[in-house]
Amino acid sequence: QVQLVESGGGLVQPEGSLRLSCAASGSIFRIDAMGWYRQAPGKQRELVALISSGVTTDYADFVKGRFTISRDNLRNTVILQMNSLKPDDTAVYYCYVAAQYRSTSPTLMYWGQGTQVTVSS
Repeated sequence: QVQLVESGGGLVQPEGSLRLSCAASGSIFRIDAMGWYRQAPGKQRELVALISSGVTTDYADFVKGRFTISRDNLRNTVILQMNSLKPDDTAVYYCYVAAQYRSTSPTLMYWGQGTQVTVSS
């Protein structure tokens, strides 16, 4: 129905930057919210940022002022620009979309496979 492919993770030094991208494809009628979660070893998955269909954004307190979320509706893509990265940002980052695959289907959440972000010197 809806597939998500993430890219852009990797290893970066503290205070460095990374840009994560997530593209949705498949049978898509409408995409509502898009966003990113992360999960560090031994911790629960936590919300990082989200952006609504009306481009209203919301951020977790621990990334405010450092991360920026945006979306490209023509390409069904959500971007997470991460600046001033810290070792505590090390985690697997998962994108998600809330989407309908046809007009009569319910809005469901779809997840990417995850991309590793490691912040270390």
